[in-house]
Amino acid sequence: MTGSSVPSVPSASDASDARFDTLVAEAGSVSVDGWDFSWLDGRATEQRPSWGYARAMADKLARAGAALDIQTGGGEVLASAPVLAPLTVATESWPPNIARATALLHPRGAAVVADSDEPPLPFADRAFDLVVSRHPVTAWWDEIARVLAPGGTYFSQQVGPESVFELVEYFLGPRAPEERGARDPRRARDDAEAAGLEVTDLRAERLRIEFLDIGAVVYFLRKVIWMVPGFTVGAYLPQLRSLHREIEEKGPFVAHSSRFLIEARKPEQPPAGLR
Repeated sequence: MTGSSVPSVPSASDASDARFDTLVAEAGSVSVDGWDFSWLDGRATEQRPSWGYARAMADKLARAGAALDIQTGGGEVLASAPVLAPLTVATESWPPNIARATALLHPRGAAVVADSDEPPLPFADRAFDLVVSRHPVTAWWDEIARVLAPGGTYFSQQVGPESVFELVEYFLGPRAPEERGARDPRRARDDAEAAGLEVTDLRAERLRIEFLDIGAVVYFLRKVIWMVPGFTVGAYLPQLRSLHREIEEKGPFVAHSSRFLIEARKPEQPPAGLR
């Protein structure tokens, strides 16, 4: 009777490695165009700010005559409004997002303008009675004030300080104090007022995020490219493997986003020093 080999049984580590490879490959292959995060449904959760930006923005758009959405992304947030202003324009810099926003917004009668996200805005002075922006990379306050008509409103939800820094520092290590203090809403208020606007509302919240698997982390870092600049799976493979094991052993990776709402009004008559 001849001997026979016994098939090896995959270890728990082997199974974990296989799950890692599958999750990372899937998250690395999916499109990250636009600003729709629905791929993360069931993979990550995030609390929403209490003020309901999209709903409040839609209410203002329905009452505006001429509106501008700066850095619209793929146009998803603007397109969610049931009623747009009779004249609605959006700007965007990234070509894939320009195409996506155009497909969403042109059927609604809104124009999408390719713009570098650097001053000046490609519009005349006092062109809009409403300017909105969700998560602008930079708010160019002098330009916002310039294109607003007297009595017009700027309404924006922005990323606040130390947003998702638990994840950022997992990959990049501790951040410098000046980086941790960037995007302070109090600074936004000061800059808006320096541009001649009256800040009528300023609110800030920190919101819980849970990443349920490593695929969610890969997708998020591919999409939100400024979190870990130059992120690729290959460049951060050791950290990704370590975080995958941590999630499998301890549960979701928890981070906190930082958001603030700012609303500012352009006075009917500018202060004497700004005329």
